[in-house]
Amino acid sequence: MSGDQPIGPRAGLWAFAAALVWGGNGVFIKMGLQGMPPIAMAWARFAIGALTVAVGALVSGVSLRGPASNWRGLWVLELVFIAQILLLNVGALLTTASRAAVLINAYPFFTALFAHFLLQGDRLSPVKILGLLCAFAGVGLLFAESLTLLDTTYLLGDVMVLGSGMFLGLRQVVLKRLVRGLHPYQLLFWQATLSLPVFAVLSLVWEREAVYHFDLEVVGALLYQGVIVAGLCFIVWASLLQRHSASRLGVFGFATPPAGVLLSALLLGETISPFLWASMGLVAVGIAIVNREGG
Repeated sequence: MSGDQPIGPRAGLWAFAAALVWGGNGVFIKMGLQGMPPIAMAWARFAIGALTVAVGALVSGVSLRGPASNWRGLWVLELVFIAQILLLNVGALLTTASRAAVLINAYPFFTALFAHFLLQGDRLSPVKILGLLCAFAGVGLLFAESLTLLDTTYLLGDVMVLGSGMFLGLRQVVLKRLVRGLHPYQLLFWQATLSLPVFAVLSLVWEREAVYHFDLEVVGALLYQGVIVAGLCFIVWASLLQRHSASRLGVFGFATPPAGVLLSALLLGETISPFLWASMGLVAVGIAIVNREGG
């Protein structure tokens, strides 16, 4: 099976749907944090996600035991994955859901950057570099807004979520390399399962005195993150990466920031500032330019 097939209408529809679903993730993380501390929520999210993937593998008749030759790559993936999720969950606690939605979804241009160095045939070009600069300008607008506040209210959270976006971009490239030798179910099950002891220990150390409060909103947010995003959405994305280039798929991240920002306004009542609108536009344009050559 070729790993660089053209993206047809069916694959494009799946990628677009996954991008829209991902857009809501930051909003539901913010909602879940009202009842759980960030690291414990990461543990619960990926426990549910691993169970969802295991059920999918059972129904599909896919063994979850991967080849021994892939374990080194899985541990590299695991380190990147844990860093990305910790930065995302803690950063989301320190900024707004709408700002997090824009910053985390700067990941496609990080994907393009890492792909240039780590994936054969997925190189940067002058057009892609123009797109990277445009998208970075969009992200820079958010930091400019943070720095105009005397107490730099969102700056630390913004930095952490942007760092998470960088690791997410790297994770797409590592996933792309690993799906050549592993079934998506195997890859996603072990990605989630290997992280659980780490999240459990970190939560016990840093969140021992945290107060938990479960209501329908918190439980619903957790199920969205676990079943829909960490389960079904990850399965779709890993399956697409098996067939198509990482940077070409990245163009569908165009739909994710607007979805996240609009959901944060609808569900959390957050204000969409002029800076945020301009940032969304620049990030979206930059991502589109980066992937234009891929069709």
